[in-house]
Amino acid sequence: MKEQLPLAVRLRAASTFDSFEVGENGALLSALMAGASTARLPPLWLWSGSGQGRSHLLQATCSRATQAGRRACYLPLAESWPQPEMLAGLDALEVVCVDDIQMVLGQAPWERALFRLYNDVLEQGHQLVISASAAPANLPIALPDLASRLAACVIWQIKPLNDVEQGNALSARARVLGIEWSEDTLQYLQRRLPRDMTSLFKALEQLDAAALSHQRKLTVPFVRSVLETWVGSSADKQSP
Repeated sequence: MKEQLPLAVRLRAASTFDSFEVGENGALLSALMAGASTARLPPLWLWSGSGQGRSHLLQATCSRATQAGRRACYLPLAESWPQPEMLAGLDALEVVCVDDIQMVLGQAPWERALFRLYNDVLEQGHQLVISASAAPANLPIALPDLASRLAACVIWQIKPLNDVEQGNALSARARVLGIEWSEDTLQYLQRRLPRDMTSLFKALEQLDAAALSHQRKLTVPFVRSVLETWVGSSADKQSP
């Protein structure tokens, strides 16, 4: 009998479907919400470049599953998972979300464990959701049986947000943090930082902390001064 090992991975409270700026990803969100609640769907595979919201969506899927009374787990393989045996018994959970699977592909013990997990989750009639930096065909999967299983997933590419959608996402996060700022400040931040949402959200939280420390509002002059302390005068030199 397989032993189910405890996994204490805390989900970010902000990582919900409601806080995700949908953009062109409406069909993907519908599939994830269905898989999280009651639907029995084929395994789902999400891929994108970094900072496009893969981890956000997998954590949101787990949160929605828990709200629906289903047992779920979130496995961030980009973090420290010392033994592939930790996957044993997870098929007992109704929803299993494996994040950044590319981090362990090519490692024989991990690939065998993932192959067993894939088969066991499907045999139980439970939901498997996987994220990666690319589609299965473009990843170095050494175990042929695992490659064929992963290729059978329903594959979704997360579409990046355009400038307006990205601004909406930043404004929504600012409201959660209680930040008051102008449209000029928002646009200034978008022009001078990397365009992926992970970098922008992290910068927003750091700017909020700096503003609280200095008892200032997030105006363009204040943001400019903070960015210059991070990257020197090159922040303004990189502006269009």
